Amino acid sequence: MDDFDGSQSAARMRDAEAALTGLRERFETPGDAIYLDGNSLGLYGEDAAETLQRAVDQWRDLGIEAWTEADPPWFDYGELLGDRLAGILGAKPAECVAANSTTVNIHTLVGGFLDAADGTEVVVNELDFPTDHYAIRSQLRARGLDPDDHLVVAESEDGRTITPDAVEAAVSEETAVVFMPSVLYRSGQLLDVDAITDVAHEHGAYAGFDLAHSVGAVDHDLHRAGVDFAVWCSYKYLNAGPGAVGGLFVHEENFDVDPHLAGWWGNEDDTQFEMRHEFRPAEGAAGWQIGTVNVFSAAPLFGALDVVEAAGIDEIRSHSVSLTWYLVGLVDERLPECSVGTPREAERRGGHVAIEHPEAGAVSRALRDRGVVVDYRPPNVVRLAPSPYYVGHEDVWLAVDELRAILDEDAHEQYRTGEETVT
Repeated sequence: MDDFDGSQSAARMRDAEAALTGLRERFETPGDAIYLDGNSLGLYGEDAAETLQRAVDQWRDLGIEAWTEADPPWFDYGELLGDRLAGILGAKPAECVAANSTTVNIHTLVGGFLDAADGTEVVVNELDFPTDHYAIRSQLRARGLDPDDHLVVAESEDGRTITPDAVEAAVSEETAVVFMPSVLYRSGQLLDVDAITDVAHEHGAYAGFDLAHSVGAVDHDLHRAGVDFAVWCSYKYLNAGPGAVGGLFVHEENFDVDPHLAGWWGNEDDTQFEMRHEFRPAEGAAGWQIGTVNVFSAAPLFGALDVVEAAGIDEIRSHSVSLTWYLVGLVDERLPECSVGTPREAERRGGHVAIEHPEAGAVSRALRDRGVVVDYRPPNVVRLAPSPYYVGHEDVWLAVDELRAILDEDAHEQYRTGEETVT
């Protein structure tokens, strides 16, 4: 970064020139905090709040009639939202649906594709978010398969990243499914979705992805890449609120795969209310819905997607890359006590940056008490997620300046507990 300018004035100039800076006016930050935890929970946004309130008003005004008479009808929430999600994920409308939660979707999709596959092994990686392994182990046990034998873990060479070569080394002719995150939750590495999909297909396996840390911040092209299935949440970068509805993608070539967790909301529309005891799944991703859509957890996503579509996912990704690039540069320039655990190449970097420090837990709490909201991942990572929707370059500069002050003053020492906890 020979031409890097780490001054506050340069940060302000970058914000003045940034196309998306005006988006922040649509969000509210608690107190006067600098909010860098959008990869855990996105901020309250007026657009999401308005469509949530719209659903509440429809409940009051229409009662049960809102299922068919509301605008939009509650009955169609999953498919309507799926159509719009497809636009930011590089998918066809029928391939996406808003439904269930991330973990439930992992259960049903991994289970369904395990049943459809010839092999009996699932390949994951050692840096995964734990819930992915919990769900997959459960699905293996349900089939009488010992997870210790049939859950194959791709290893990391550096404790931070996973390469396509590591995935390929774990895959065999017994592999049924390769299931990876698009972005590693600790280091922020953006995995090569295309390459991993190719590895899976070359071995006759299905390729699935957990997009929780990329949807809304990274531009995807799921259909073209040939991804077989994917899951995600909408409360992180999509800013749809705590407990917001999850989502799933199923490639059209896999529409004949049977949902593992069948439920009446995934039944075909024409016979859904005939109350037959035989499940007849709807065509496409819609057939993977399970229970009745939670209207109040899905409604905010309509407003949240208004923001994404107005900005454009390509512009959002560009702004995100600029913010994380700037953050990495500031760490290099001002924080020699820290290291960057996130890949430096833009094409290998998601929406957050892992700053490593031996006392990361104490540092993260010191930052929070000084109005910089970050989070800690054991044993040594402070995660900073400059969400492109409401964070600017000057916010990043101020956060790093506060961290510099904490280290200069040894202010984090008072937060030492001897046993760090996740915040």
